[in-house]
Amino acid sequence: MTASTLMIQGTSSGAGKTTLVTALCRILSDEGYKVAPFKSQNMSSYSYVGEKFEISRAQAIQAIAARTEITPMINPILLKPLGNYNSHVFVKGISYGKMHAQDYYKKFALYKGLTESKNSLDHLLQTNDIVILEGAGSPAEINLQQYDIANMKMAEYCKAPVILVTDIDKGGSFASIVGTLTLLEKRHQKFIKGFVINKFRGDVTILYPSYSVLKKKTGKPVFGTIPLIDFDIPDEDSLHSNPKQISWSTKYLNVLDKEINHLSKIVEKNLDMKKIRGLLH
Repeated sequence: MTASTLMIQGTSSGAGKTTLVTALCRILSDEGYKVAPFKSQNMSSYSYVGEKFEISRAQAIQAIAARTEITPMINPILLKPLGNYNSHVFVKGISYGKMHAQDYYKKFALYKGLTESKNSLDHLLQTNDIVILEGAGSPAEINLQQYDIANMKMAEYCKAPVILVTDIDKGGSFASIVGTLTLLEKRHQKFIKGFVINKFRGDVTILYPSYSVLKKKTGKPVFGTIPLIDFDIPDEDSLHSNPKQISWSTKYLNVLDKEINHLSKIVEKNLDMKKIRGLLH
């Protein structure tokens, strides 16, 4: 068995990739699929500590949303920032040591990092119906593109269709979409199948003319617009100075499960899930 795949990438950090993957994991799990999240490389100060392993907290929460086991396979590379361009590197949940960013990119990312990521993804593809991949930052960071093992290298490896999500609350979201596509290599542009507009306030109908312009410029559709949602699921810390601390108690997990259900229902209502399901192969 080889699982169907879908990848969520973003026009920037904080665009809503993690949230959208969390919601899709729950939506598809509710439909009876065996689903797993996957993020090859995650930089975060906040982690989930399991039995003899440590991975990103975000992927652990996504596994809870998917109702699947929390394992190192879903986040094979974790970078915990230490300051001064140094990070504590974890490989498949095990401490690998401290590494400077320059060494990480030039000596690790495209070698052990990419190999371990592909091996972990292969395992998930063989043991699930659907794997929802999450990118990191933006796939169009041209200064780091050659070392990027979290975005298009993963999409290309498993031939995953990509949905690009953007945060409209920040402004400049349509320019970010077009700019991201323009900066991608031609062979990678074809992986992007459409867009999701995230964190919108107001009447969505005022955006419809913009969607037509976007379709003409890119040839790709908008799969939906997600409103700015009030929910209590911990954020990643890349854009937040004080992310929520949590305890993995049974009481908290019950609260978290309800919040994931709340999120998934709103996301499902505002996305064209028929078209998204059609991307799965």
